[in-house]
Amino acid sequence: MIIPKEVEKELNEHLALEAGAVFSYLATAAWCEKEGLEGCAKFFHKQSDEEHLHFMKFFDYINEVGGHAIVPAVKQPKIDFKDVLETCQLALKGEQKVTKSIYNIIKVAKENEDHATVDFLRFFVDEQREEEVQFNRIVDKIKLIGKGAQSLYYIDKEFEKLATRKDKKEDKTAE
Repeated sequence: MIIPKEVEKELNEHLALEAGAVFSYLATAAWCEKEGLEGCAKFFHKQSDEEHLHFMKFFDYINEVGGHAIVPAVKQPKIDFKDVLETCQLALKGEQKVTKSIYNIIKVAKENEDHATVDFLRFFVDEQREEEVQFNRIVDKIKLIGKGAQSLYYIDKEFEKLATRKDKKEDKTAE
């Protein structure tokens, strides 16, 4: 099977978004660690790991269907943040950008009657919905909880619970 060139181009451009997300989440995790937010750091490490898996799924798919996956250059991610709310708002924007890219690839794949790629992307449509819902809820909760040392402590514990949930989700996926 040979992938249409237009679809291959879009998929390779998308690789840059996935790779960027890997390093953005790692940079966020490092900032959280520096700030003493261990639960938040654990959560963002898990996000980075998940994005790396997504990157590899796209990379392998491109090669599998007769394309040529191209490792993208990745620009330096943001490394300093005002607060945890900013990290989550930026993560939400990043996830929305990824969603938009996936929808665009689906559009191009349909125009080229590339049903295999449309089918491949179904998983990512569901995954992006989950990610956007999750970050929207996190942003709303952080705004509700407010600022201050006690609030930050509570937020950090909530992030640790989310990271643990991701562990359980990954265990089920691996089965």
